[in-house]
Amino acid sequence: MNVNDKAYKEKVYELVRQIPVGHVMTYGQIATILGEGYTPRTVGYVMHAAETENVPWQRVINSQGKCSTGRLTIPMNLQQQMLEQEGVEFNAKGKCDLNKFVWWPEGSEPEELHPSLFS
Repeated sequence: MNVNDKAYKEKVYELVRQIPVGHVMTYGQIATILGEGYTPRTVGYVMHAAETENVPWQRVINSQGKCSTGRLTIPMNLQQQMLEQEGVEFNAKGKCDLNKFVWWPEGSEPEELHPSLFS
C-alpha cells in the first residue's frame, strides 16, 4: 500500500470521521484497526494532510494521551483547545486519560486494555 494513495488515505479519514465528539483515538490504535500496511507513523502522515473541514483531525492524538501538534499550529495548542471545547480533559502536563476518552469502533474493542498502552 502507498501512503499517498487516495484509497489508503480515505480508509484513515473514514475511521476518523466516526470518532464521536468528546472522544479520541491514537495513531497506533487507528493503524491496528486498519491492519497491514498501516503504522502509527503513516497514520500521522495521512492526518497531517487531512482537509480540516471534512475530517475531525483534532480527535487523533499520540499513545501518551497528548497532542502532537502543539508547536505546529497557530495558535499554539489549537488541537488541545479544540478537544477541551469538546469535553476532553487534559492534566497540567497536557495528557488526557485514554481509559476515559479513547473511543473504539463497535467490534474492535480489545478484550483487555494493555496497561502500558494507556498509562
